[in-house]
Amino acid sequence: MKAIKKFIPLIIILGLMGLAYFTGLGEYLSFESLKEHRSRLKDLVNEYPSTAPILYMIVYAISTALSIPGGLFLSIFGGFLFPQPYSTIYVVTGATIGAICIFLAASTALGGVMREKAGGMLDKMRAGFQENGWSYLLFLRLVPIFPFWLVNIAPAFFGVSLQTFAWTTFVGIIPGAFVFTQAGTGLGAILDAGNELSIDAIFNNDIKIALVALGIFALLPVVIKKFRKN
Repeated sequence: MKAIKKFIPLIIILGLMGLAYFTGLGEYLSFESLKEHRSRLKDLVNEYPSTAPILYMIVYAISTALSIPGGLFLSIFGGFLFPQPYSTIYVVTGATIGAICIFLAASTALGGVMREKAGGMLDKMRAGFQENGWSYLLFLRLVPIFPFWLVNIAPAFFGVSLQTFAWTTFVGIIPGAFVFTQAGTGLGAILDAGNELSIDAIFNNDIKIALVALGIFALLPVVIKKFRKN
C-alpha cells in the first residue's frame, strides 16, 4: 500500500498532463485568444457565476502543477473576468493547490527527476532553508528571485513540511496576485484601444519596492536569530 501511495502524485501529474494536452490548454494562454473570445467568456461568467470560478481555479491549478508558462497571463485574465477581491482569492487558491501537487510529487516518485532538473540552483537555496525554512520560503514567495516552479519543488528537498509549504505559499503570493489581477480589471479598455499590456507598466518601481519591503520583513526572523546568537 505504501508503494502505491508513493506514486499517487506521479499519477496525478500524468493525468493533468494528459488533460492539458487534449484540451489544448497552452494554446489559449495568450492575449490574442482572450481578445478574440472575451465577449463569450464574460457571458459565460455571467451565466454560470458559481461554476466559472471553480473552473478557473482548476485551470490555474493545472497550469501551476505542470509548470506551464502562463501564470502571469492567467492572473491578469482572472482580474478581467472577476471583480476584486474574488479574483485575487481565486488566483491564490488555484496557484496554491497546483503548487502543493508539484511539492508532493517532488517529495515522492518524481523527486529524483526534479532534483536533476533543478541542478545547481538548489545549492543557492540550501543555506536559506537550513537557517529558517518558513521565513526564507515566505521571502521567496514575496520576492520572486527564483522561478516559481523551482520554489515549488525546492522545499521538498530541504525538509519543509507540507503545512509550512501550504501556508507560506498562500500568504506569500497574495501581494503579487493582487497586483496582476488589478491590472486585469482595466484589460478591456486596453484591448479596445489596441494597446499592448506591458509587464513594466504593471511591475512599476513602486510595486517592486513594496514587494522587496515585504520580502525583507519576511526575513526578520532570520536576522533576529543571528542577532541572538551573536
